[in-house]
Amino acid sequence: MVHELNLRILPKQAYNEQSIIAYLREEKGINAGAVRVLRRSIDARQRTIFVNLTVKAYVGEEPPLQDFEPYIYKDVSNQPSIIVVGAGPGGLFAALRLIELGFKPIVVERGKDVRERKKDIARIRPEQRVDPESNYSFGEGGAGAYSDGKLYTRSKKRGNTDRILQIFVQHGASPAILSDAHPHIGTDRLPRVIENMRNTILSCGGEVHFQTKMTGLIIEEGRVVGIKAMVNGQWLMVNGKAVILATGHSARDVYRYLAESGIDIEAKGLAIGVRLEHPAHLIDQIQYHSKQGRGKWLPAAEYSMVTQVQGRGVYSFCMCPGGFVVPAASGPEQVVVNGMSPSNRGGRWSNSGMVVEIRPEDSKEFKIDKPQNQNSSLSLLLLQEELEKQCWLQANRLQTAPAQRMTDFVNGRLSADLNESSYAPGLIASPLHFWMPEFISSRLREAFKLWGKQKHGFLTSEATVIGIETRTSSPVRILRDSETLQHIRIQGLFPCGEGAGYAGGIVSAGVDGERCAESAATYLTRC
Repeated sequence: MVHELNLRILPKQAYNEQSIIAYLREEKGINAGAVRVLRRSIDARQRTIFVNLTVKAYVGEEPPLQDFEPYIYKDVSNQPSIIVVGAGPGGLFAALRLIELGFKPIVVERGKDVRERKKDIARIRPEQRVDPESNYSFGEGGAGAYSDGKLYTRSKKRGNTDRILQIFVQHGASPAILSDAHPHIGTDRLPRVIENMRNTILSCGGEVHFQTKMTGLIIEEGRVVGIKAMVNGQWLMVNGKAVILATGHSARDVYRYLAESGIDIEAKGLAIGVRLEHPAHLIDQIQYHSKQGRGKWLPAAEYSMVTQVQGRGVYSFCMCPGGFVVPAASGPEQVVVNGMSPSNRGGRWSNSGMVVEIRPEDSKEFKIDKPQNQNSSLSLLLLQEELEKQCWLQANRLQTAPAQRMTDFVNGRLSADLNESSYAPGLIASPLHFWMPEFISSRLREAFKLWGKQKHGFLTSEATVIGIETRTSSPVRILRDSETLQHIRIQGLFPCGEGAGYAGGIVSAGVDGERCAESAATYLTRC
């Protein structure tokens, strides 16, 4: 017999399968041999914290190995080829969906495979420099592979987000992501999942080519028929029936190529700000209303902040409980920060992006050194580059990051010293309140004051403001038809995912990758 129940129980009772079974036996009189958690969320709004669960309890029978049918990937070695540019979540899910639909994906990725990429990332701290083709943004898995692996999305309208999570589980992610309210794989586990996805592509006859940098499209009579690429200093032409362009939000050379080639793009709003890092125990105390913090039974606490200041949204972004602040530059003369967490979220600090909404029309508010005849669609890209360079100069042309104590940032004074930090390349005291654009810094200061009143202890000298967070999303949208997902003028070109301006995170990029694969398959069927 199977019972499906909605439970509201204490964290100790919800800690693991055995504690849930014990609760059901003692409080509900159900002698379950096993339970399957369908949904899990924490309610920390009051001093007594509860865990909300939806569970299936199995009495006298075993639960199924998994609650979904595995997806079938058949051999496509001799099928028509579709080129997928980029091996981030958009590209990988596009490639897997193409296999399901009977097409051969040829994946080209400018960076290295996820294992080799990890070595280059590890060198950033001792060498204080970034490999422009292998870093936190470029390489197998995209920006998401080493920026936490959070899978929470509010975007449910465009596709089946449960399917994306199930495919991750099929390739080695924990089944817990199917039930958690805010699912999370963890930076330490996601690379193995990505490798397994690549192996599925290869075993089915698809191709994956690393260190293969797209430099242009091959277009004949308004139809894309392949790409130009650079491999080990040699030019290469890759032919395909269509191209899914999933290059990620940091491929600025791609945006410039599109603009120079007259391919329709437009500036897209984004958000810019800082990383704010607190001691994890302090965030636990604030969020769980207890001096003891999370205790034994609760995970590292999360938070979500949002307000309006002077007509623009100010909000937390990519909150990483028990995580690390990391150097996310993708080229020379840049300092950019991001955040990540391991699967256990057991680090000493918790961090979050704290960012201000920037709209395309706001570009006039900033002093940007525009090159002559610069395409206006790149205005916010230029703003990103300008701020990242300022940050690099503040950091003495290294990957150290300029920083202030949070209270000093709010009160407009240089920090005499800085807190310990998870940021491995190191911090340098800098007056972010002074050199950051007033449009951004003034709104952040007001938001910090407000949140300090709402959450006692949040505005504190123990917290560190670290600059600068600019890579929240793409600064450009590559225009496509809303129905066919093709570029509005070029047949066979399918701009995809976060880099094309149509997604915001791992899951939404995966959903968009699948949709683009389906549209590309329909396009080839009709040709």
